[in-house]
Amino acid sequence: MATGPNRILDEFAKIMTDAAGAAQGVRREVETAFRAQAERMLNSMDVVQREEFEAVREMAVKAREDNIQLATRVEALEARLAELTAEAAPAGAAKPRAKK
Repeated sequence: MATGPNRILDEFAKIMTDAAGAAQGVRREVETAFRAQAERMLNSMDVVQREEFEAVREMAVKAREDNIQLATRVEALEARLAELTAEAAPAGAAKPRAKK
């Protein structure tokens, strides 16, 4: 009967191993169900994904940089126009008066 206690321990170890495997399977199922539910909730709340947010953020940064460059260019063109207007009008010339 030397195999009796060993056989019982072997069976117990096998049952515990099977239980651990089943527990891992249940854990994976619960995680999958939780992720699916969380994803459904986020989709129903119209929350943007990280990738979309980063893409729009990059577009906004580029637009801001372009806006600053264009504003600087407009200021330079307005200054140049003011210079040309000042050069075209003689400094001491009298402006014509409006008729009354």
